[in-house]
Amino acid sequence: MQNRKLIVVKIGGSTLGEHDTTLEDIVQLQKNSAAVVVVHGGGKIITEWLAKLGAATQFVKGERVTDRAGLEVTNAVLSGVVNKELVASINCMGGRAVGLCGVDGSLLQGRIKSPELGYVGEIVEVDTSSVEGLLAYGFVPIISSISLNTFERPEGAPALLNVNADTAAGEIAAALKAAKLIFLTDIAGVCDKSGRVISSLNSREAEAVIASGVASGGMIPKIRAAIRALSRARETRIIDGRTPHALLRELESSQGGTTIIK
Repeated sequence: MQNRKLIVVKIGGSTLGEHDTTLEDIVQLQKNSAAVVVVHGGGKIITEWLAKLGAATQFVKGERVTDRAGLEVTNAVLSGVVNKELVASINCMGGRAVGLCGVDGSLLQGRIKSPELGYVGEIVEVDTSSVEGLLAYGFVPIISSISLNTFERPEGAPALLNVNADTAAGEIAAALKAAKLIFLTDIAGVCDKSGRVISSLNSREAEAVIASGVASGGMIPKIRAAIRALSRARETRIIDGRTPHALLRELESSQGGTTIIK
């Protein structure tokens, strides 16, 4: 049975700026007794830290190639710097948040996705008991997208894997049977060839948008994650997170952006 009140929100570093209202919205939703789970990325900050260390950044189909040194930086930045800043900010605003990464409570369990991506994970199993426990006690779980390297682990491979945050959000929303998965992005939604926002796509149409090349880069994992979430969740929305109070507006009346349905 779907949890008709549970919302999974994916936020990224590109949508969290000086004037962003997302965290305020999350606190308000919690005060309104909504059950909210947040999955976050932090790609921009990871790239900045890698640059400080003189390491190059490479992407394949919207996913970051991750070597062992890059994995250490990614884990430190996502699970440490970004996660704890988000948790601290929400708690200082009067909310109640607890930070997790996918390793905690064996939340995300995966295997190496592709040799060309390095230590990037493909999620095989999701154990939501830690998330459900926090929700039951009235906390907002704030989750960074690091997984256990559990399945088909080669000898000498690290115990952790970097997982695309969009992918993680889709898997978690599906496992929780969320009412809604919301991607807060730095664009208006999924656009067609002329740059106009596509208001609605079903799963087949969404795959066609990827196959045609209309959707590219970071939009590909978002769309694929949306399709995955819809196996058990009810609705997925990709909206412009730069708009003031975009999250509250979305839940009051879904306008703009792209809806992906089964």
